[in-house]
Amino acid sequence: MSPRARTYVFVALAAVAASAVLVAAVAFTRTSSPHAQVAARPAPTLVLDLGVRTDREAVALRRANTLYAAGKRVEAGRIFTRYRSVAAEVGAALAAWPDGTVARLETLADRYPSSALVLLHLGLARVGGGDTVGAQAAWRQALARDPDTEPAVQAESLLYPRFAPQRPAFVPSFQLPRAIAGLPAPRQFALLARDARGGDVRAKLLYGSALQRLGRSVSAEREFAAAARLAPEDAEAQVAAAVGRFSKAKPAVAFSRLGPLARRFPHSQSVRFHLGELLIWIGQLKEARRQLGLGVAAGPSTQLGRTAREFLKQLPAK
Repeated sequence: MSPRARTYVFVALAAVAASAVLVAAVAFTRTSSPHAQVAARPAPTLVLDLGVRTDREAVALRRANTLYAAGKRVEAGRIFTRYRSVAAEVGAALAAWPDGTVARLETLADRYPSSALVLLHLGLARVGGGDTVGAQAAWRQALARDPDTEPAVQAESLLYPRFAPQRPAFVPSFQLPRAIAGLPAPRQFALLARDARGGDVRAKLLYGSALQRLGRSVSAEREFAAAARLAPEDAEAQVAAAVGRFSKAKPAVAFSRLGPLARRFPHSQSVRFHLGELLIWIGQLKEARRQLGLGVAAGPSTQLGRTAREFLKQLPAK
């Protein structure tokens, strides 16, 4: 299995066996009982949205994020305070936890009311202070105001903890072109964007998939929809358009498009695989196993077949 395929598997199965409480309260926010003193609580998780940036600030902020995750908040704070970007200011506010963190993030939310990055962390900080109602309000704002971002996807995961975290990814049945696969991530992304501007359906599917992995779900949905319009008889393009419409508020929208494709394209491995994947997301594991099994049977040695087998191996026991 390729590294890219393994990424899909591990993202998809990250929390299949976890309870809603574990996903929302432990795995992501890492906060303690609402009756505990704020000062005694672990600092909220910090999730910076730096995409494929490799500039000096991005490198520094990733280093600071690593320090923060290791509990070295003072050292992380020193790095964050060197910069004036929104991401750096969010990092600096959390690094000072709990001293003024919520107030600083509320000030940032007033200054940047459409920043999902700010609103996500404001919600996490509010949870740390025991204000779960205020946290949910911030996460709803993040999802509504700045939906085409990774922080919005994280906010959605916190608002709907009964689902698996993140969003299900469209998994192409084909590999990246060799001329692109070995390049650094920023160059890969730029070339995928360039190639997708034409009428090549596969190029649009690959670019949409890359956008998904960066949390840009709205842009990915547009790219998949464009591919589906270009190729109305292409099962894979139609599957991508269906998967791109998935949301945790209205998962039926995606299923209402994906389900009929099983009748329209009864031999499509992509249809069966993605039905299984989306069923994992909503916790319907019995039917997910069946659909993934049909996906494996349609071609056990293909990329989708191998990935489906990995999904099946990683699913919890019946």
